[in-house]
Amino acid sequence: MRIYLDYNATTPPEPEVVEAVSRALADTYGNPSSVHAFGQQAKAGLDMARTEVARLIDADPSAVVFTSGGTEADNFALRGVADAARDPARRRIVTTGIEHEAVLNTLKALEREGWTVDVVPVGETGVLSPSTLQGHLTPDTALVSIMHANNEVGTIQPVADLAALAHERGALFHTDAVQSVGKIPVSVNELGVDLLSLSGHKFGGPKGTGALWIRRGVRLAAHLTGGRQERNRRAGTENVPALIGLGVAARLARAKLDHVAASIARLRDRLEEGILAAVPDAVVNGARDRRVPNTTNVSFPGIEAESLLIALDLEGIAVSTGSACSSGSLEPSHVLRAMGLPAPRTRNSLRFSLGSGTTAADVEHVIAVLPDLVAKLRRLTQAAALH
Repeated sequence: MRIYLDYNATTPPEPEVVEAVSRALADTYGNPSSVHAFGQQAKAGLDMARTEVARLIDADPSAVVFTSGGTEADNFALRGVADAARDPARRRIVTTGIEHEAVLNTLKALEREGWTVDVVPVGETGVLSPSTLQGHLTPDTALVSIMHANNEVGTIQPVADLAALAHERGALFHTDAVQSVGKIPVSVNELGVDLLSLSGHKFGGPKGTGALWIRRGVRLAAHLTGGRQERNRRAGTENVPALIGLGVAARLARAKLDHVAASIARLRDRLEEGILAAVPDAVVNGARDRRVPNTTNVSFPGIEAESLLIALDLEGIAVSTGSACSSGSLEPSHVLRAMGLPAPRTRNSLRFSLGSGTTAADVEHVIAVLPDLVAKLRRLTQAAALH
């Protein structure tokens, strides 16, 4: 028996997506920039995909630029704004310490190029208050980049309020919505943002697909130069089969968004309640009232998270210690550190992220297996401390 509870790292592709990609690889092989029938067939596939992605985020298809995923979309947004900036008096970017590495490391690179980066604290809830952001917005702020939902603790930021404050100061607002699109309703119009990143493999689409939505009128330097693909924003022949799969995934996600989200939330709550009831001293990290419905991050005092992750994997249960992009790192979670949690909690916490394939039986099995594993590891840890 194998149980997959790492949907925030990646999701299994929907069967319809697999079929669509396979069919497109065989049949839709024309170059979408070609004017003949084969090319027009490929272009029609891209147009369909762009429309479905736009519908998922309540956007105009012409504002959607396809990318290879969330990391590229984040880079495109941040570097695109920086490279297009013309006002030497605006050279500050504001963000938080809980952002994905795709944002944080890109901003570190921009810092080395002369930009000022202001990292705003979020506190133990993992939610940034508008009043805190307001205190960090200055006349030289050019861009604010704050994620919609956090990949490790699942907390949802009040992006609409934060974006409004940024606009009052004349700054652009980018949100990394990789962990919210496909999980909760996302409308670029209701959020009021200028740039939004998403990734296909987080909601049942193929890996290597994503998009950046760009509000009309936003100045953004081209990400890749060459041909005229993606309205001169990103040169290079598009990955037509994978992007067709992205379009199918977006359509399926939009169709089942409400009822699937409610069902997953019930399973997540049951898992969380079962763990807290059966494991002494276990505690949930981050605000529990402002989260995407599939995510819980739990601290298990007295053990190292890596040991528990391995023990669960040996039982056929896949979970995570945090972002998949930091796998192999022995560093404590930068998200939990940025939330100001005590050092031990940054090292003893696991993320459980559920998805459409998660069942009630899966959840009950985890609740049954986990307490004994934690107890055993605590005994081993205590014994090692005595020697």
